[in-house]
Amino acid sequence: MSEADLFKEIDNALLDLQAATSQSFSRPIKRLGQLIDSDELKDAVEPLVQDLDLEAFLTSQESDGGMLGSEEIDWPVDDRKTLGLTLLLIRKFAASPGELIDFGHTYYYAGNKHTANLHAVVRQLLIPFGRDFKTYVLTRGNPTPKIPPVISEKVFIVHGHDGEARETVARFLSLIGLEPIILHEQASRGRTVIEKVEANSDVGFAVVLLTPDDVGSAKGGALEPRARQNVLLELGYFIAKLGRERVCSLKRGTVEIPSDFAGVVWEAMDIGNGWKQSLARELQAAGYRIDWNKVMR
Repeated sequence: MSEADLFKEIDNALLDLQAATSQSFSRPIKRLGQLIDSDELKDAVEPLVQDLDLEAFLTSQESDGGMLGSEEIDWPVDDRKTLGLTLLLIRKFAASPGELIDFGHTYYYAGNKHTANLHAVVRQLLIPFGRDFKTYVLTRGNPTPKIPPVISEKVFIVHGHDGEARETVARFLSLIGLEPIILHEQASRGRTVIEKVEANSDVGFAVVLLTPDDVGSAKGGALEPRARQNVLLELGYFIAKLGRERVCSLKRGTVEIPSDFAGVVWEAMDIGNGWKQSLARELQAAGYRIDWNKVMR
């Protein structure tokens, strides 16, 4: 299998993990483990994991306990070591899938649902690994140095007709020190909606609210709740502009998810505060500094 085909298969395994539940994730994580340990990648993988002790590293991360959901991995400064340790973690998860659930509950806690914790690990750890591992292999470990980008404090809120959900998210973002950008609050200056979106897209992150504002169906099918069409358009726009790792979708109520977005992870905007922890973790993974005392208020 060529490198291009291998990385396509790795991407497919990651997409399957994004859509998986706590009952169906075993197969794609095992498949991911098989792919990164394929003979074609052996020459790239072995130098990464040489002299690394995963169990000793995990033991060093153990704490005496704290606020649920606040545990965080202290990754090495050396990016190659981080890449190698993540690779060893994937091997561990592939050999014993239950370890992935436990790891997510400890370090990527997104609520009491195992599936939510699983999706947090996939989005915040495994997808970035897939991107960085591909770069490492294709450049033979010598990527061109990049200047870290300055992260904008602005966060765009894509929303439909649910004003309560919009204002709740905006207040939360303000509470943790970020600047929520809501389109209808920005000056129009004679521009169309998409021109306003483009003019206000100088943000570091986007939160998309999938709320049941419309109904629709396939021809001849039963009507089902769905998000407004502008919300789906703007979701695609920000995924293309910022990358999937800088877009978090919050789903409220029963909403049909279009098949084209089946691989996009969304979090349930529940009546409790679980969604706040999930959103804060996504922001933290994107490079924002998060005060967890404010998150847990």
